[in-house]
Amino acid sequence: MRIAVTIFLTDETITPIRLARELEQRGFAGLYLPEHTHIPVERTSPYPAGGDLPREYGRTLDPFVALGQAAAVTETLGLGTGITLVAQHDPIDLAKQIATVDHLSGGRLTLGLGYGWNVEEAADHGVEWRTRRELVRDRMRLMQALWAEEPTAYEGEYGSVRASTAYPKPVQKPRGPVVGPRTLIGGAAGPKLFSHISEYADGWLPIGGRGLSEALPVLRAAWADAGREPDALQVVPYAVHPSPGKLAYYAGLGIEEVVVQLPPVGEAEALGLLDGYTPYL
Repeated sequence: MRIAVTIFLTDETITPIRLARELEQRGFAGLYLPEHTHIPVERTSPYPAGGDLPREYGRTLDPFVALGQAAAVTETLGLGTGITLVAQHDPIDLAKQIATVDHLSGGRLTLGLGYGWNVEEAADHGVEWRTRRELVRDRMRLMQALWAEEPTAYEGEYGSVRASTAYPKPVQKPRGPVVGPRTLIGGAAGPKLFSHISEYADGWLPIGGRGLSEALPVLRAAWADAGREPDALQVVPYAVHPSPGKLAYYAGLGIEEVVVQLPPVGEAEALGLLDGYTPYL
């Protein structure tokens, strides 16, 4: 089983360069980074985990800039977002950022995407909350048109792009209906999420592992109904606090990659925690 790491990298934590080098040297599979552009001080959106919103949410580094640094000092380490808030980006600009990081890293990027939870943050980006899932779907289709091998136009409900010359292209070749880097969608289990995963992604990025044994058959059925190859579905539990029993449970479900959580700490503490995770590699 491949073990990757996620962390809220901030201006107060270990740096992307130092962390990426240490992860690759120790044999970890990848580094996934979250995204928040800003956290409005006045908000009514509750923190999904309960309690006060942790300090790191308002200090998060831009994931693509940080992953670009990580790519420059590693050769095999996977690079991912967990998650990119696609609705909060101009899709033409975002398509260029994603393709550039994937190109410069030699095809090591995983695009983890999601719909967000912070209504106020999204509103500052002009996002209408009730239609954000459809907006993300539309923007993904637009970006996939820009990543296509031949100039491809796209006309959607929320945006459009003319048939264009747009390089670099993501390294990974199209597979089924999916164009671009490996694409995983985060979010809670449900028919709409599973429909979108089956339509334009490579798999699911669920937080933790609760309920997976019940949810996976439902996702696999939606995947099959969409005409996707059964063996192509990827499920990557995210932000996991590992234990031998938990990893054995995932393996029994056919899961091949897990992303473990590293707290937003400085260099010395982060490296000590990585040492504690190495027995799972």
